[in-house]
Amino acid sequence: MPILCNIVTQERTVYSGEVDYISLPGSEGVMGVLPNHAPLLTALSFGEVMVRVNDDEEFFAIGGGFAEVRPDQVIVLADSAERADEIDTERAEQARQEAEEAMKAGVSIDAEHYAQIDAALKRAQIRIDVGRRRSSGRRRRQAAMPGMSSKEAEELN
Repeated sequence: MPILCNIVTQERTVYSGEVDYISLPGSEGVMGVLPNHAPLLTALSFGEVMVRVNDDEEFFAIGGGFAEVRPDQVIVLADSAERADEIDTERAEQARQEAEEAMKAGVSIDAEHYAQIDAALKRAQIRIDVGRRRSSGRRRRQAAMPGMSSKEAEELN
């Protein structure tokens, strides 16, 4: 029995569909959600969202937000969100380098300016990490074989 998942930003619906599992970057760590999960409302940090339908996985980069989890639905209200295949990794690399240079320069950075640069750096890094999955933005999980170590199984996926 799947669970309805909606990933939305202020501008658009990034994903909407029934999934078997969703992984969210909660403010206290990564959280997995299955159908019939207990209701909750949680803050999300910069990170990767993964949705699984059957054996297919799809990845998204989000820039914080909130998630409402109900037994039959998950709504991700993201400050920003992109599918792995939408991310321009070269542009994300450039944004990361610019943010790192601004932090190194440190010329009279007040707390607000520092927070903006730090957020830009985190957003760029997440976009790079998720964007690298573009070649396999949707991927099929391979089941571990009996006697296979967890490391070997992870290498398959």
